[in-house]
Amino acid sequence: MPPAGKLVAIVEDEETIREAVCVALRREGYRPDPYDDGLDAWTAFNIALPDLAILDIGIPRMDGLELCRRLRSRSESLPIIFVTSREEEFDRVLGLEIGADDYLCKPFSTRELMARLKVLFRRASPVADRTPAEQLVRAGELVLDPLRFSATWKVVLVSLTVTEFLLLQALAMRPGVVKTRDQLMEAAYPDRVSVSDRTIDSHIKRIRRKLQTVDPAFDRLEAVYGAGYRFLPPAE
Repeated sequence: MPPAGKLVAIVEDEETIREAVCVALRREGYRPDPYDDGLDAWTAFNIALPDLAILDIGIPRMDGLELCRRLRSRSESLPIIFVTSREEEFDRVLGLEIGADDYLCKPFSTRELMARLKVLFRRASPVADRTPAEQLVRAGELVLDPLRFSATWKVVLVSLTVTEFLLLQALAMRPGVVKTRDQLMEAAYPDRVSVSDRTIDSHIKRIRRKLQTVDPAFDRLEAVYGAGYRFLPPAE
């Protein structure tokens, strides 16, 4: 789908920021869908979801965290970006834990926001303009399909965001091998200058929780103290 066909929701109560983002979206060929509070946005999203959502955390009537939770209940694949104040470290981490794909700290440039937008759309784009391996990735009872960004554990579908899928794929492609946080950052955020260790930790925690929802005995995602994470190979 060309950029002109992409509907991007921006939920932000600061009018100057909201308008600036809308201008930038139109300039890049996207269709902006602005809201100044969470409840109005959720009412609209119940009718039709956007192609991507940009959420401020501190919006009235329904905050961005709750709106993100509800959006994730509707779709695991919808790309979501948070914008937040610098002092809200806790909220940023919580936002990633409940399903956001990325975040920006205020003040931010619309140019940087558009770059993040393009990265998320590129990750979720059809394989025609990507170069992933054609074959499934298998690690014991975990099966990953890079063409569809789908994952199954013991033949049960596990709903993952694009970022979560890329992280799990990086670990599952080499079972038993420890991946550092820097390596995982590169796998999931190849276009990012920097992502904090806590961002990776939050995503891994969420992936583990989703797999344990499917199988309470799941214990294959292992943290290696001072090194990173690994996906344990199946027991022989």
